[in-house]
Amino acid sequence: MRFRPSNHSHRPPWWPENEAWPPVKDRMRHNPFFRRLGCAFAVFNLLGFGVFFAAAAWIANLFGLTKPSASLLPWIIPLGIILLVFVAAVVLLGIFGVRRVFAPLDDLLAAAGRVADGDYSTRVTEKGPAEVRSLVKAFNNMAARLHRTDEQRRNLLADVTHELRTPLTIIQGNLEGMLDGIYPADDVNLQALLDETNILSRLVEDLRTLALAESGALKLRLEPADLSMLIRDTLTAFQSQAEAAGLTLSAEIGAEIPWLGVDPVRIRQVLSNLIANALRHTPAGGLVRVNYQLEDGRALLKVQDTGPGIPAEDLPHIFERFYKSTDSGGSGLGLAIARHLVNAHGGTISAESAPASGTTIRISLPLDT
Repeated sequence: MRFRPSNHSHRPPWWPENEAWPPVKDRMRHNPFFRRLGCAFAVFNLLGFGVFFAAAAWIANLFGLTKPSASLLPWIIPLGIILLVFVAAVVLLGIFGVRRVFAPLDDLLAAAGRVADGDYSTRVTEKGPAEVRSLVKAFNNMAARLHRTDEQRRNLLADVTHELRTPLTIIQGNLEGMLDGIYPADDVNLQALLDETNILSRLVEDLRTLALAESGALKLRLEPADLSMLIRDTLTAFQSQAEAAGLTLSAEIGAEIPWLGVDPVRIRQVLSNLIANALRHTPAGGLVRVNYQLEDGRALLKVQDTGPGIPAEDLPHIFERFYKSTDSGGSGLGLAIARHLVNAHGGTISAESAPASGTTIRISLPLDT
């Protein structure tokens, strides 16, 4: 059986988090802009024909080609005045309507030029007919997204530079010390250099994974997988690290959970990031537990620890790239990668925490991804 991610069942990685997915399509408005424009065009045509026939009748009467009936003479002047007033009113309303439509369009055109020149802070005042306001609102939303993307790009470059500088500085300093004879080129110093290159390699690989996930280019190799076995294997890999830190690492797995169509490598990467974070922030004598069960027709995976918890002001930001607390020893990419990988599987990830009460990371996956 071949598993494929649905194109519409879950939010794509590039879609804004504060907007619903799939997008709600607006139904046809009761009086759409172009329908009203067509009605105005028809009115102007009818008015033009009326003016034309009235002018033709007046010219014909002027030259004696036609002679109006005596009963119509008292009505000619009042009707002419009414027609003149009506024409003037229609012309004025038409001018006002055209200005009301084209004034914001002129502003929009000028703003588009500024955005094309790189000024993403440009915004246009929403005014005019409902359809024009809707267009202006869409433009402002687009400009805001471009502004956020540009800021994220700048921040990413700054963060990457900062994260790469530390291991590179250590490696360069140690090598220069060895060449100058300050440090001996023994196994201890060479092992320290190797550890720094491993950190650098993991950071580069994390950046690559994050870039692919954020751009939507990350390819998942979905296949039927037993997450229960995957959890046990991952816990076994971390067991020695937990024992060395004086921690208890355990699992609580429900019975009769069906296999899921997932990418086992990526799900294991998510689980490894969460367990590594929990072990790093849990003091000696604490507990890290992985819970896996069915809930509301979905697979629910929880990683719980008895650490100091996450401050309330930090909790909304922990899944942002390079966001980390002052006592964190990681790169700040693990949870961001976990969020993108879970979203790519059509799942959701969230965190619950309170000071001195530990942290729980919840992952909910559909049974048929």
